[in-house]
Amino acid sequence: MVSANVFVWLVLCLATATISHRSKDKHQKPLVTLKEGKVRGTVQRIYDGSSYYSFKGIPYAEAPVGKHRFEAPLPPKSWQGIRDASEHGPVCTQYDFTVAQYMEGSEQCLFVNVYTKSLNPESKIPVMVFIHGGSYMSGSGNSETFSPDLLLEHNVILVTINYRLELLGFLSLDTPEVPGNGGMKDTVMALRWVKENIRKFGGDPDNITVFGESSGASSVTYLMLSPMAKGLFNKVIAQSGVCIEEWAIARNLKERAFRAGKVLGRDTNDVTDLLGFLRGLPALNLTNLTEKTMTEDEKYRGLPEQFIPVVEKRFNNVEPFITEDPLQTLAKGDVNKVSLMLGYNSGEGISIISEEIKILDVKNNNPSYFVPREIAEVVSKEKMRELGEKIQRFYAGSRNISKENPDIIRDLLTDVYFAYNTHRFAHLYAKLNIPVYMYRFNYDTDLNVIKKYSSYKGLDGVSHADDLFYLFYNNLNKADYDSQPKLRDIAYEVTKMWTDFAKFGNPTPDGSLSVKWPVYTKKGKEYFNIQEEYSVGHYADKERMEFWNQIYREAGLPHIDH
Repeated sequence: MVSANVFVWLVLCLATATISHRSKDKHQKPLVTLKEGKVRGTVQRIYDGSSYYSFKGIPYAEAPVGKHRFEAPLPPKSWQGIRDASEHGPVCTQYDFTVAQYMEGSEQCLFVNVYTKSLNPESKIPVMVFIHGGSYMSGSGNSETFSPDLLLEHNVILVTINYRLELLGFLSLDTPEVPGNGGMKDTVMALRWVKENIRKFGGDPDNITVFGESSGASSVTYLMLSPMAKGLFNKVIAQSGVCIEEWAIARNLKERAFRAGKVLGRDTNDVTDLLGFLRGLPALNLTNLTEKTMTEDEKYRGLPEQFIPVVEKRFNNVEPFITEDPLQTLAKGDVNKVSLMLGYNSGEGISIISEEIKILDVKNNNPSYFVPREIAEVVSKEKMRELGEKIQRFYAGSRNISKENPDIIRDLLTDVYFAYNTHRFAHLYAKLNIPVYMYRFNYDTDLNVIKKYSSYKGLDGVSHADDLFYLFYNNLNKADYDSQPKLRDIAYEVTKMWTDFAKFGNPTPDGSLSVKWPVYTKKGKEYFNIQEEYSVGHYADKERMEFWNQIYREAGLPHIDH
């Protein structure tokens, strides 16, 4: 089964050809001096005709390699002379699902890209740092997919990054050398770099928003809980994912590492032997191992995202990223208290209907597979079957769930993998009396590229990752932007909400939209409908969310109390 993130990258990676509207001005090459050395960028133009400064491929850290592979990142090395920042650095080593080929990239892939309209250190432009999705196993921050064009129209700085992926970024052996979360520690290092250097690019180090989509959204909400990231950002935008999703928190990573070793040719129970073996392999061998290391239960329960953030054991002289379950941390309120904007798309599950259909026979015959891992771990087999049958009845009545009912599959997948835990996170965080703005994204236009490429383009709802094409201009939506002025107007309003939140901590501060976006409260559960006609509602998808709330209540897990 391929996860939502992987399917999305099948589509997003099609956007890797350079967008032709860009033109570099060879006569202007901006220079910025950093602690490690000088970088020379380029001047580029966006489709509205305005220009900006682009600095690509700046090292924010040194990746540990060789006998230190899998460890925490190191500070970046200095360089002599002027470093060319006109092109992206290598992407992190990964498996490219687009063409079913391995992408060698490089282990030395920890680069940051900065796009700004001013290099005046006194400009104090609000900064937006984007964390890409891709199931923690694929992707990059490169501009071919995540261009700055649409966001820079609103006078912000966009920063994108790479971080180590799959085993190279998320191996955990429960040892001081390899406690886990290397990729998340990369992200923290990137934010430290931004905090220290962004003023030299015209940015305000005291007004930094981190935002991400899917696994990138779970990353930015993890940053809210990590002591490592304290003070590095001021606001968070989480699109279609939070760190309490079952697909965002690893289970039994040490055991999975031994299974990976066996797949790769070393059947051992010795941690030291396994680590030496994995460190000696080519980096490319350490990709595309997620599905190969899944248990029989994992093939039918949940999404195949396994080498991901993990609760670390504590070790002396080792700075951990997280050391307790994120749900417990959130419930206790032990968080970095920053304003939050979060939400989900109305039909997230559209992107994985086809994969779900392949395993429906197994699930219909054994409904306990409809129960999320988080619940399956804490209830008896009898209770799990009872809950599974309830889930099946709620969505399909007395019949089996089948390929003839893609709308049922869409709703089930949307709820269990995205919507309910977004609600649960918002509710628990709002208890801390910190501003929360919640949305439900329901624009259905030609910009919904993921649904357009799926087998269900006629189905109602906005697929997972369709919102990205309202924020980023690339080859997949270029023709629609260029030919339909209305779509440019819609994207302008969407990006204005995102950038206004980054600037002011409020997505509708000036009354320029027809509807004011209210703060989410525990009682009202207010949310903003992002659609053709903006509106405000209370408790998005209430009936379905209340059903899941009852399931979680019966399992004795933290839920939405009233």
